[in-house]
Amino acid sequence: MRLTTILICLFGLCVAGCAEAPTPNSSSQDLAAITAFNKRYLQSINDGDFATLSQMTSADHIMMIPGRPPIAGKVANDDANRRGFEQFHYDETWTIVETVIQGSLAFQRGTFTSSATPKAGGPTRTSAGKILRIYRREADGSWTMYIDSFSSDGADRPQ
Repeated sequence: MRLTTILICLFGLCVAGCAEAPTPNSSSQDLAAITAFNKRYLQSINDGDFATLSQMTSADHIMMIPGRPPIAGKVANDDANRRGFEQFHYDETWTIVETVIQGSLAFQRGTFTSSATPKAGGPTRTSAGKILRIYRREADGSWTMYIDSFSSDGADRPQ
């Protein structure tokens, strides 16, 4: 009886050891995919390319802007981005400080600088601050930005 119990325990340990291992905090493929996503996303902002930005925005994307309610969902984000692109030309940069990938979720923190020049004329407004983003791996293995949150280091400044 005792040998049977030991064998059952060893079998249980073997099966548990064969279960899916946790995903490491960072894989080079996942990091490269998120980096490529960011590059394309940022380029679409700086180019005023609404079509590409809209295509990259997931159905449940949430943008969290300081001092405003969250902009939740593709329709609301598309509306906000369309209005912004109609009124301004953007020049934005991001510096990523840390990326943590855990399974099908990742977060990224960093800093940004941004300038918005009114298309109708007027002073360019600049801001700088911090970003915190959550990414999600989609069913096809690609990564998309799920939550985009940022905060300004101070008031926007005219140039």
